[in-house]
Amino acid sequence: MKRLLNFVIALPFADAATTELPLTRLLRLSLFQVSVGMAMVLLYGTLNRVMVVELGVSAWLVSLMVALPLVFAPLRALIGHRSDYHHSAFGWRRVPYIALGSMLQYGGFAIMPYSILILADPSNNLAFIGQFFAAASFLMVGAGLHTVQTAGLALATDLATPEKRPRVVALLYAMLLLGMVVSALLFGHLLQDFSHKRLVEVVHAAALATVIMNVIALWKQESIDLKRAVANIPRPPFRETWGAFIQGGHASRLLVVVGLGTAGFSMQEILLEPYGAQVLGLTVSQTTSLTAMLAGGTFLAFALSGYLLSHGGDSYRLAAAGAFIGILAFALVIFSATAESPMLFRVGTSMIGFGTGLLGVGTLTAAMALAERGHTGLALGAWGAVMATSQGLAIATGGAVRDLVSGFAISGSLGPNIIDPSLGYRLVYVVEIVLLIAALVVILPLVMRSRRDGSQPPSKFGLDQMP
Repeated sequence: MKRLLNFVIALPFADAATTELPLTRLLRLSLFQVSVGMAMVLLYGTLNRVMVVELGVSAWLVSLMVALPLVFAPLRALIGHRSDYHHSAFGWRRVPYIALGSMLQYGGFAIMPYSILILADPSNNLAFIGQFFAAASFLMVGAGLHTVQTAGLALATDLATPEKRPRVVALLYAMLLLGMVVSALLFGHLLQDFSHKRLVEVVHAAALATVIMNVIALWKQESIDLKRAVANIPRPPFRETWGAFIQGGHASRLLVVVGLGTAGFSMQEILLEPYGAQVLGLTVSQTTSLTAMLAGGTFLAFALSGYLLSHGGDSYRLAAAGAFIGILAFALVIFSATAESPMLFRVGTSMIGFGTGLLGVGTLTAAMALAERGHTGLALGAWGAVMATSQGLAIATGGAVRDLVSGFAISGSLGPNIIDPSLGYRLVYVVEIVLLIAALVVILPLVMRSRRDGSQPPSKFGLDQMP
């Protein structure tokens, strides 16, 4: 027990705790991020692969199903706004939305495996029923996922003190990453001997685990406020609140940075492993290790950003540093093909994960600072809406551009001297560099304003500040 306590104290986010929000309570709250990570792995990884490979569902239909949760991404701002002014019998604002999101996830996962199995049977004359309920299940899980994460982040902001919020953000991000990594390994092991029965068991177990983790995460987190329960505070129109939120251009500029930066880092989402295989000749095991490198770089960024921000660092400078590191990373990835250097490719991949983490934590911390005006749910919902929507559109665009340009190059349509299959990949990486440069240009006024106003002391990214 003493060794476990010493290990917890040595964690890079251990000082995120306060007397009012001890580490055990904070770790328990972060379980909602683990459940979100598990759902993301199921939607975008495990079920994607199972439907295409094991069940033989058409790739275009699978892509459509996986994209359906993005329909609810833009609604995160509205969800956050409604949770800011929600009226309940116990005075809770966030708990009802997290509970609703959990039920949506549970219901979606409950019908998902059966609808997928119906969908995968080509001889079934009622296959349209499978299509309908599969679409409904993906929509329900997507709506629940976005609702849980938006209200959960708002609750964490409510509970954390302003000086500890950067550490709390980093911890929540790390738990999301941990949930995704552990879930991916667990689902891969459980579905190694695939069968229809095993698929149903795994998805239903994920549904039950979602509810259990979210109940544990919520238990005695948000205090009962009887004064608020009887006050019945009127909720202003969303348009009016949104206008007040973006007044002055500070928030809108931050959201533009989130959109450009997220798109800049996300277009490569499904291209790095094929690039390593087709261009650099890496084996399956070698390309699979790229996921660990990305995750390792991202986790390191979480730890470093949490330390810097809790010691007077500037969230805007941190986000700008992430975009700059991303530019260098994609340049290394492009050059690795010319130099035929897998090592440069691996370094670039790790830097992509590192830059993504810095940009994410920096912009989310800045959004939390904007939330201090009284629009906590709205600010975090808007941040999540822009991020999720930009990520989905960027992934789809990146794959389409790569297929189109590489197809033209291989067929000789671009000329006899341009037949390199890596051309499509490189064009996507160049576009990502351009997007990150644009994000830097947009964020620079925020960096200068922050330093001029003295709202956040400038931080030095030196070796003496490494955790």
